[in-house]
Amino acid sequence: MNTLRAENARIQFVMAAVAIGFLAAFLIGPAARAAEPYEVPVILPLTGGGSFIGASAKANYEAIEAGIDQAGGVDGRPIHFRFYDDQTNPQLDVQLASQAIADRPVIILGSLIVGLCNAMAPLMRDGPVMYCLSPSFVPAKDGYTFSAGTATNDQVAAIVRYMRMKGWTKLGVLNGIDATGQNADKAIARALALPENRGVTIVENQHFNPTDLSVAAQVESIKNSGAQAMIAWTTGAPVATVFKAMIQAGLEIPVGTSSGNQTYAQMKQYADFLPKQLLIGSALFPAHDGIVSLDPRVEQAQHNMVARLEAHDLKPDISTATVWDTALILVAGLRKLGPGATAAQLRDYIAGLTDFPGIDGIYDFKKYPDRGLGPDACTVVTWDAKGKRWVWLSQPGGAPLP
Repeated sequence: MNTLRAENARIQFVMAAVAIGFLAAFLIGPAARAAEPYEVPVILPLTGGGSFIGASAKANYEAIEAGIDQAGGVDGRPIHFRFYDDQTNPQLDVQLASQAIADRPVIILGSLIVGLCNAMAPLMRDGPVMYCLSPSFVPAKDGYTFSAGTATNDQVAAIVRYMRMKGWTKLGVLNGIDATGQNADKAIARALALPENRGVTIVENQHFNPTDLSVAAQVESIKNSGAQAMIAWTTGAPVATVFKAMIQAGLEIPVGTSSGNQTYAQMKQYADFLPKQLLIGSALFPAHDGIVSLDPRVEQAQHNMVARLEAHDLKPDISTATVWDTALILVAGLRKLGPGATAAQLRDYIAGLTDFPGIDGIYDFKKYPDRGLGPDACTVVTWDAKGKRWVWLSQPGGAPLP
């Protein structure tokens, strides 16, 4: 009898231990799964011609990733941005996007140059969401693609408005023949078609191949045309070619260019040949205390951004302008929908935002589909070489400051 009781006790102990084990696995399992990183693929030009901006974008994503994770991540899961280097090669973008899609992400962030985004966009026809980091990218209507930052149309319109209100109504144009330049050509035509700009004319319209080593002939033609200001919409090494040609030709008129050149690295590298009057169509992120006042929620988002970047020994530039809000919008969507959200749910969430504060302004995707930002999210800045900072020249929209 004692033996039977002992055996029964042993069996009951074993069964209890098994039950406790199952209970522990049930309780601990979800916590363990919750700790797994939520991976987001990010395709950037970390090498090649676009590396001047790709490396900065990567550093910005790493800084905001740390802040997101310190704030609890998404449902307790840390965010992890997984980087792919497209080497500034659109063919490689297609390969990398296909590779990333195979892992079934709900979103792909990148790339940074419109031609690279254009190469990937057809792959996203049925998802995942693609958030292109080039302001020049034009998403397909009601599709899965979005564009970050202030649109090229709005940047150009702000610069043209600034030039007109400064009395510079005879303009020269020198754009590349690539996708960036073609988009700028359309944006300039659109700006000049506005009734307010009826007195503005293009007195010389020149183009060049971004691989050209010299644009001396084009710059000389603009100089001889009597242009009072110039628009040169290209980025990276090609814009340096334009700036050098202006110096060599003695052309000292104001020149407006893309926010793609709004990087500290470029300003340092081009210090010896920057135009005397450089105008950049910019988002609202540069410091402006005592100059203009924005929505308090935008101001707070910007102050949070600066503090986070300073913790990583970084300063805000165009990479910040296109990276920061994409991450904020993504995380807000995942926190609302949950980490199990589908690409369609995330797309609908973004498309439905109407009052979302970011560092670039208040996003309203109902009013401004696929981007969320309109003309008032753009200003005109210049580079202060002595203070090493961006300086506001205009109100949001482009009207010159008093």
